[in-house]
Amino acid sequence: MLPRTCDFFVLRRLSPGDLTDFQAYRSDPQVGLFQGWTPLSNDEALSYLAEVESAPLLAPGHWTQIAIASIETDRLIGDLGLFVSADQSLAEIGFTLAPRSQGRGLATSAVLAAIELLFERTSVQRILAITDARNTPSIRLLVRVGMSLVSTAEVVFRGEPCTESTYALVRQ
Repeated sequence: MLPRTCDFFVLRRLSPGDLTDFQAYRSDPQVGLFQGWTPLSNDEALSYLAEVESAPLLAPGHWTQIAIASIETDRLIGDLGLFVSADQSLAEIGFTLAPRSQGRGLATSAVLAAIELLFERTSVQRILAITDARNTPSIRLLVRVGMSLVSTAEVVFRGEPCTESTYALVRQ
């Protein structure tokens, strides 16, 4: 299942060796602006990376974090979160990419590879992605990978009212 080599990157397990690169983009306020996670201390991040390195992949009812790494250097350039529902009918996907790697189509390719992985390795029938309606780059990416807007909801995120947009892709 992993690692999975693509044209310009490798999807692999996150590991404690990714700490420096992980912290670099996960502590960037612009990168985290619309994310559900918050920055971690180095100790917390190290513990988290060790935990996700050994967690079962695509386990029903749990999130799986997968590294997006440079094919040339194996350095971390981003990560994907994949959640498979307990009944395995539905999945959710989230993605984060370091600023130095944005704008080159890498996130789009990584999300497509993750969608392929979910459809190959699970019985998931539908994949969702939820984003803030102000997150235009993520919305464009979701449309590029074939997802369609299925709903919007007014919510409070980090104490601020916003509109969440839910996109979906159905197994063909």
